[in-house]
Amino acid sequence: MSPEPNAVDAVIDAVSAVFMVLGALMSLAAAIGLLRFPDLMSRMHAATKPQVLGLFLLLAAVGLQLRTWWVWPVLAVAWIFQLLTVPVSAHMVGRAGYRTKHLHKELLSTDELEAVVVKAAKAAREEEEDDGGKHPPS
Repeated sequence: MSPEPNAVDAVIDAVSAVFMVLGALMSLAAAIGLLRFPDLMSRMHAATKPQVLGLFLLLAAVGLQLRTWWVWPVLAVAWIFQLLTVPVSAHMVGRAGYRTKHLHKELLSTDELEAVVVKAAKAAREEEEDDGGKHPPS
């Protein structure tokens, strides 16, 4: 005996409602983290991790509510795009923040970027000394 269509609709509505609430809570957690965390690195983490999961839950809720198969590939592409771009943008913001000293070094457990930055600064100084401080016209 198969369930009535109304019962199936009720289950889909309940699941999508749970997904919407959880997605909204994840977005709220990201917003609170952006406001409350002490430095750029912590804020960057708060902005990326819950945002991607929250978006997934909200997209799944939209897909369930539309009840058509063709919307799922579109939603999957949107979520995959977020999975690819959010870590890259967070990485770039983190590196820029590190180089402009917008962080609390005492909060870092390990500083793996310091050696790279020191080496790059040393190479830039040596190159400038070799050029005599003058660059050929472009």
